[in-house]
Amino acid sequence: MRKLKKGDEVIVITGKDKGRRGTILRVLDEKVLVEGINMVKKHQKANPNAGVEGGIIDKEMPIHISNVMLFNPATNKGDRVGIKTLEDGRKVRYFKSNGEVVDA
Repeated sequence: MRKLKKGDEVIVITGKDKGRRGTILRVLDEKVLVEGINMVKKHQKANPNAGVEGGIIDKEMPIHISNVMLFNPATNKGDRVGIKTLEDGRKVRYFKSNGEVVDA
């Protein structure tokens, strides 16, 4: 079970976007693609066959998974995540600071 999943709200803890929040779009092996975070300008060549316009576009690039923390709405801060097994055998993620379960 992964500690971070697609759709989780995370906060960036280091780098040029430190302190910004966003939603995870994709989880790659050791990196995550976060909406609106780590934006770069990409020079794109036009491809009329595929209907792609040329020019300079803004694009999100992946950020290492160690540079983001899951956002805890109870504390309004980033929080560490653990995994525990409930009595009925299900594995769930929980916030380390207050023990609240992430997935209800």
